[in-house]
Amino acid sequence: MRIACVGECMIELTDAPHGMNRSFGGDTLNTAVYLARLGAKQGIEVDYITAVGDDPYSQEMINAWSSEGIGVKTVRQISNAMPGLYAIRTTQKGERSFFYWRSASAARQMFEGVEGKRLASSLKDYDWVYFSGITMGILDLDGRMIFLDGLRRASEAGAKLAYDSNYRPRIWSDVEEARAANAVTLGWVDLALPSFDDERLLYGDKNPEETARRIANLGLPEIVVKDGDRDIVMSVGSEIQRYRGESNPSPLDTTAAGDSFNAGYIFARMMGKSPETAVVDAARLAFKVVGVRGAIIPRGMEA
Repeated sequence: MRIACVGECMIELTDAPHGMNRSFGGDTLNTAVYLARLGAKQGIEVDYITAVGDDPYSQEMINAWSSEGIGVKTVRQISNAMPGLYAIRTTQKGERSFFYWRSASAARQMFEGVEGKRLASSLKDYDWVYFSGITMGILDLDGRMIFLDGLRRASEAGAKLAYDSNYRPRIWSDVEEARAANAVTLGWVDLALPSFDDERLLYGDKNPEETARRIANLGLPEIVVKDGDRDIVMSVGSEIQRYRGESNPSPLDTTAAGDSFNAGYIFARMMGKSPETAVVDAARLAFKVVGVRGAIIPRGMEA
């Protein structure tokens, strides 16, 4: 089984007692890391599809991904480009605020030119493709259309497409552009993994059930709506179900809670588990992640 995770990884700065710590992070990259760890003993191959620069920080990123067992042959390196940058401030309750410098990020160019079209075309060689609204939002219109064409070809070749809308207003020109891109994207997707807070901000949904029904009406067979430490709402075959996950009473850091949940869920489904079992596995992984500072927990804890 092969899965491609498509998106952007940036340099990450986090507050520390005597300055700031530097690492790397990004929503789809976090999911790729957890998928690679979970799938290491199951023969699942995880490739990361993105673009970075030819600078030392980009090479450090590639080396770090490779050390996690993530395939990096699909990573474009663009001359004279750089990765984006973001900083995280975390409250005592574990809630985060993000500050971004991503306008010149190399990942915005991943589907440009002949090499970009070739990269998009490679999606048809995978069993699963995972991406997010951030993946869509950082691309210009031409890049977005090339990516969508690659997704279409992948779907026609039998790949399962999984998508987290992960709405971030600052990367879109306005809410209407985000809604339009989301609507087109959901037309190809097999599995939607949105967070209710994002959908409420983007569509004004009143509750997770409304989110699940709205997306189900587009014809999606499988939807899992995350809602922080509250009930998870699922729609499978148009039947709405609620699942109460184990919430962490003292979370240290909610960074990558949703990303790790997505990885746990997708992995379980790739292993042939039912949606009901997959959501239990996914919630258990997210529980572990919020109990540790940083997006990526120490290796072995995810098992």
